[in-house]
Amino acid sequence: MVASDDMAISTVRRALELLRILAGGPPEGMRLKDIGEVVGYGQSMVHRLLQDLILEGVVEQVSGSKRYRPALEFFVLAARIGESSGLRRLAGPTLLRLSATLSESIFLLVRTGFDAVCLDLVEGPYPIRSFTGDIGGKVPLGLGQGSLAILSHLPESEQEAVIRFNMPRLIDKGFLDEATLRVAIAKAREQGWADLNSGLIPGMAGVGVPVFDAHGLAVASLSVGTLAERLTESRLAGVVKVMKAEAEELSQRLNPFDMTLRHPMRSLAFAKPVSSGRS
Repeated sequence: MVASDDMAISTVRRALELLRILAGGPPEGMRLKDIGEVVGYGQSMVHRLLQDLILEGVVEQVSGSKRYRPALEFFVLAARIGESSGLRRLAGPTLLRLSATLSESIFLLVRTGFDAVCLDLVEGPYPIRSFTGDIGGKVPLGLGQGSLAILSHLPESEQEAVIRFNMPRLIDKGFLDEATLRVAIAKAREQGWADLNSGLIPGMAGVGVPVFDAHGLAVASLSVGTLAERLTESRLAGVVKVMKAEAEELSQRLNPFDMTLRHPMRSLAFAKPVSSGRS
């Protein structure tokens, strides 16, 4: 019985590995030989696993070819996971609470490659300007408090890759230089939040705090955008305390299977703001 159970678990793991490979493959699908080379299994085993997945409806063979790809049912299941506990849905009450508590505009940013994209926002009572602008707006990692909060908490190797790639983009947008960015990154990492005031948007200020996944990787951030005159030194500590508490609570509830964390632009295709603010 134990041996049989172990074999079943092994088969499930291999089938899931195939699904992950196919999901990350090209839209036109992958050939049996190519799949086998990636996973290191023999073609007979790969074929057997693929046939099981086809019977379950989560994999299909492309008509008229020898290629395989995830079937519609696979994406339906993924959509159900995202719908039940996606980051936008989870963070909606958080954004509303922060905006009501602080009387400010609150942004939810998610990392996508070398950029940060605004996944959602709730507008406060004061008119502001922001780097991302609206839902779906993107900025290079390092530009703006929310973006900097994510960058400063990435692993060092990823951080270096982002700096090398983004520095010309940041300078093109008026950012000062690499030394300034590195100082800001070190400061944000040490204190656990970012308040970089580059002066690129006159009269504006803000605070960004990271949101971590189950592995402790910064995948998103919460940030407040406000008038510089409202973010006084005496008020800053209180704003940071409230935002960090909300970010920590949100981090604990993140769904590790949420596709939003890897493909945020897909979730924005049908996005609706959580408030009556900009949409």
